[in-house]
Order: sequence, then C-alpha cells, then structure tokens
Amino acid sequence: MGLRARDIPNLISIARVILVFPVIWLLLYQDYRSAMALFFVAGISDALDGFLARQFHWQSRLGGILDPLADKFLLVSVYFCLGWLTALPLWLVILVILRDVIIVAGALAWHFRVEKLDAEPSLVSKANTSLQITLVLMVVYNLGFTALPQGLLNAMMWAVAFTTLWSGVDYVVSWGRKAGQQIRN
Repeated sequence: MGLRARDIPNLISIARVILVFPVIWLLLYQDYRSAMALFFVAGISDALDGFLARQFHWQSRLGGILDPLADKFLLVSVYFCLGWLTALPLWLVILVILRDVIIVAGALAWHFRVEKLDAEPSLVSKANTSLQITLVLMVVYNLGFTALPQGLLNAMMWAVAFTTLWSGVDYVVSWGRKAGQQIRN
C-alpha cells in the first residue's frame, strides 16, 4: 500500500513533529534566524495541513489526532526552550505547558473512559494557537534581528496568557458538560 494524496496532511503533521528537533537545536545554539525560519515553516504547516484536509476532504481519524499533538509538541517544546533561555517568563511557560497537559490528559481520559473523542478545536483554541505561534516568532525575532518594543512583547504575552486560560477553561467546561450528559444518559 503506497502513499496517496489523501495522506499529504498527515505527512505535513509528521514533518512538523520532525522540525521540532532542529528548531530546538538552533535556538539552544543561538542561531535565531534559522530557528525562526524553521519555526515559521512549522507554523505555516499547521494551517496548510488543515486547509488541505478540509479542501479536498482528506480528513482522517489519524489526522484528527496527529495534527493537534504535533501542534502541542512543537509549542510546548519551543516554549520550554525559550523559558530555559529566559526569553519568555517562567509563569507563561508553565501556564502554556500546564494547559496542554490538562487538555491531553482530559482527552486521553475521555477517550479511554467514556468514548472515542472527536474533538474539534474551538475558535478560542485556534486563536490561542495562532497567538502562541506569533509570540514565538516575535521573541525569536527580538533575539536574532532587532529588539522589538518591550510594551509590544508584554502585550502579546498577556494576550497569550489570556487566551491560554480562556481556552483551557473552555475545554474543561465543554468536556464537563459532555461528561454530565453521558452520565445522565
């Protein structure tokens, strides 16, 4: 069984996972320009795989799992690394990682204890991912090119913090309601 066109979105998600390793290596060795370029490609791949899957009806169960896990692996790894480099505040790194750990743990618990999980990311979650990616690009740009105004970076950090909290609460409330409905049925 060979590759089919419908496998392209999943291959893009796998490529995003693979890109995490050189991005982290480049950040740690302070090659910020190359790290930013690769991270940008990874960020664009997040939009591209979803677009292709929807546009050509190539959605799959594997893609529904692989895409969000690739996003989480990329963002958690890069946020951890930027925290390690003190380019992002520790409180924000912890918030981003904790939200993703709670979401993944909740998704796994739901999948194995209740039923198969077909979770579509909410609008606020998509906005959060976009803001998280934008903040990484801004921080790496700040490190490797030209210093951005600190007020702009602070505003983006607070926007990421707000949407991270909002989307985390949104997932917990949404899944809590679904769990309540399952119990009543």
